[in-house]
Amino acid sequence: MIFPDKLKKGDTIAIIAPSSTVSKEQAESCKKLVEEMGYNVKMGKCTYQSIHGYSSGTGVEKAEEINQMFADKEVKAIWCIRGGDTSSHAMDKLDFNMISNNPKIFVGYSDITNLNVNFNQKCGFITFHGPMVKSNMLNRYDDFTKNSFKNALNMENELVLENPSGEDFEVIVGGYAEGIIVGGNLSLLVSMIGTPYEVDTKGKILFIEDVNEEVRRVDRMMYQLKYSDKLDDATGIIFGDFTDCINKAKEDYTVVEMLKDILSDYKKPVMYNIKSGHCFPMSTIPLGTKCSMDTNTKLIKFKK
Repeated sequence: MIFPDKLKKGDTIAIIAPSSTVSKEQAESCKKLVEEMGYNVKMGKCTYQSIHGYSSGTGVEKAEEINQMFADKEVKAIWCIRGGDTSSHAMDKLDFNMISNNPKIFVGYSDITNLNVNFNQKCGFITFHGPMVKSNMLNRYDDFTKNSFKNALNMENELVLENPSGEDFEVIVGGYAEGIIVGGNLSLLVSMIGTPYEVDTKGKILFIEDVNEEVRRVDRMMYQLKYSDKLDDATGIIFGDFTDCINKAKEDYTVVEMLKDILSDYKKPVMYNIKSGHCFPMSTIPLGTKCSMDTNTKLIKFKK
């Protein structure tokens, strides 16, 4: 796996909108914010567009934006403005050959899971499950999130994953595992099964998070991963944050209790309460790196 070149002040960052729309005012605020960080900014055209009320453009427009920014030699990093919906519309129009020849820092999560998985698998470079400009940086960019992002982008040979103070990693199944870390948002991982863009978990550590899903829906999606062998193929599982995923019918049967039931006979290590996903603060995970997880020491490490 290729680790993209590091950023320097004065480099050019592209801000793109592969999923849902933002207002023009928000797009301009995002541009100004990143410029104030010391970078030059190129805005993708989809950051200023809205169609159907929930998408930043057509699949063709989104793919053109992504392809253009990877092909642009001035652009050193690509940061997604937000997640949402419809990144899937661009998948069959992306030039994966060209993208693989132009690896660069790529950051996003949630609906961006489609892109992270396939840039890892088809293009062979590391991407970052980390903060997005409008979603995380514009109004709620706390010190922990900022430092975790910076540490991941600038990691040398090894990076230890940390949680915010007072939040411990927890264990469902004990053990030790190693493997490339893959994954992201549960809804997106499930939606790609049976397509050319589905996640390959064989011999890998699977990372999963989600937001605004009732426990019964998370239950159903986990069984789809189970029956499609994604869980058995993995060497271990790391669960990120399940923000606002509640059980309206029985509040004390939580996501964690449901996961424990599903994985009660699982023979590989499983950890949860990793604060990465739709939570504030959030830690950044360098997807595609070599990962080790040890439930005895509750230690998660990444290596290039």
